[in-house]
Amino acid sequence: MRAVLQLLRSPWLRTVFLLSALSLALYAVASQWAQVRAAMSGMSPWLLGGALAAALAYVVLTWLAWRSLLSDMGTSLPRGPAFRVFFVSQLGKYLPGGVWNILAAAELGADHQVPRRRSVSVMAVSVAMSTVTGLALAVGTMPFAPRQVAATYSWSLAMLPALLLLLAPPLLNRLLGTALRLAGRPPLEGAVSWTGVLACAAWSLLAWTAAGLQVFLLAVGTGMEASTSTLVLCVGGYALAWSVGFLVVLVPAGAGVREAVLALVLAGSLSSGGTVVVVLLSRVVLTVADLALGGLGLLAARTHRNHRGHGAGSP
Repeated sequence: MRAVLQLLRSPWLRTVFLLSALSLALYAVASQWAQVRAAMSGMSPWLLGGALAAALAYVVLTWLAWRSLLSDMGTSLPRGPAFRVFFVSQLGKYLPGGVWNILAAAELGADHQVPRRRSVSVMAVSVAMSTVTGLALAVGTMPFAPRQVAATYSWSLAMLPALLLLLAPPLLNRLLGTALRLAGRPPLEGAVSWTGVLACAAWSLLAWTAAGLQVFLLAVGTGMEASTSTLVLCVGGYALAWSVGFLVVLVPAGAGVREAVLALVLAGSLSSGGTVVVVLLSRVVLTVADLALGGLGLLAARTHRNHRGHGAGSP
């Protein structure tokens, strides 16, 4: 791990990392463009635009969850630097391995005097919180989902009580301290508090609501009945799909796994063709949201460097 971190501190390797992540994210869209164009041809532009807006809101809300936890653990990073660190690092989700966004956040955060061990801890806890809140919403969705969903993914739902216990601050702080000690790193300067955990959980629940709304709008545009129960199904169904996709850590950004879970959840409310359209468009819309915000983060970082360079050269 130390060797990997040393490599990530190299400017040229950072460039390679970002180009690789961007290329894979763009490929995820371009490789399915023919199917995407066909799917969009019958979709209301208002519903499609609403889905993209909901996807952008979802990603921004995950940023707010991360930032609230970072502040709770001792770093009140201003919005500008926080925006650059988080959204650029999230492009690492598209690289195989499941850890590149966390390592990228640590290196980018270090540029703003955020200790790497704090960055890694915050990102790990915020991802764990997303998983826990996602599984909690999934449990509430089970009455609206096909029976096969609970039968197939009961193993993930069974993990919820243990994960909830692990996120209780007294135990969570001990686990973080033990992990840092085993990695040969100093302990954290600030502990996670109940306030930080609850704030992160609240932002995460709002994020899942936005993500589910994105799926709901696409599904309604494909023929699903618009009702409270189908909205609840989409919110909990996407949360379950993401959580299972994350647990399969070797797959870039949950690719394939997430779609399979979401398709099974929607199977009772849409035709097989409609399910394929929604699953495909949801993946593309969320990838576009990641690319848009990651691109803005890269642009903001470049602008910040240019301004800093001009300032350094001025009298």
